[in-house]
Formats: sequence, C-alpha cells, structure tokens
Amino acid sequence: MFTVKLLKIKKKFMSYYDKAKDIYDMLAKGKLLDAFDKYYHKDVVVVEATGETRKGKDANRKFQEDFMGMIKDVHGTGVKAIASDEKEATTMVESWMDVTMKDGKRSMMEEVTVQKWKDDQIIHERFYYNMGK
Repeated sequence: MFTVKLLKIKKKFMSYYDKAKDIYDMLAKGKLLDAFDKYYHKDVVVVEATGETRKGKDANRKFQEDFMGMIKDVHGTGVKAIASDEKEATTMVESWMDVTMKDGKRSMMEEVTVQKWKDDQIIHERFYYNMGK
C-alpha cells in the first residue's frame, strides 16, 4: 500500500527533466499528438529555426497533424541528450527522427529544442536545426 502511494506522489511531482523524457518516450511509441495534448499549454508559443512563430495550442496542434500527415514511414526516433534547469523550469532536448516522407524522400532530422514550462506544461518552445540547402 505504501509503495502505491509513493508511486502516485512521485508521478504527481515529476521533474521537468522527467516530463521532457516522457514526451520523447511517447513520440518513440508513435504517440506524438497524445504527448502534445498532455504537455503543451493552451497559450504555447513555438518558434522554428526559420523564425516562423506559431501561437496557441490549436495552431500548433494543426501544424503537428499536418507534419505527421506528410510522413509515410518512421524508421526510428531517439534522444541524444536531455538537460534541465529545474529552478528556471527549462529543458533542452537533442533528438533525431529518421523518416520517409510521402514524396519518397528519406530524411534524418536532427534538432535541439529549448522548452520553457508553466503550470507543468510547455509555454514556449524554440527549435534549432540546420535547414540545409
């Protein structure tokens, strides 16, 4: 009984590091939209490496849906590193995704994201990646 209560308490008070890890664990299981719904704040602002900025959960969810709709096959995903500043409610994740798009082009996408948290959800996220030529 004590163990069950302790597990519930631990789950309730997950660190930002653990939350960021959970997002990418869910992504690896094909649950990107579930992770998005769980961990992104209604007022989230997402900034792409291009400078494109999307505001609000609805606009960002639509972007994720459209992105997933362009993918034919996911060959693998992974995390190279996660860092967190628990005091400042900030996480940084270096990740990769190997995909084949519906146009047949296979890509190894690598990025770093910086996530700022509010009310246990991501309120601001910025991506850093090489756009290529």
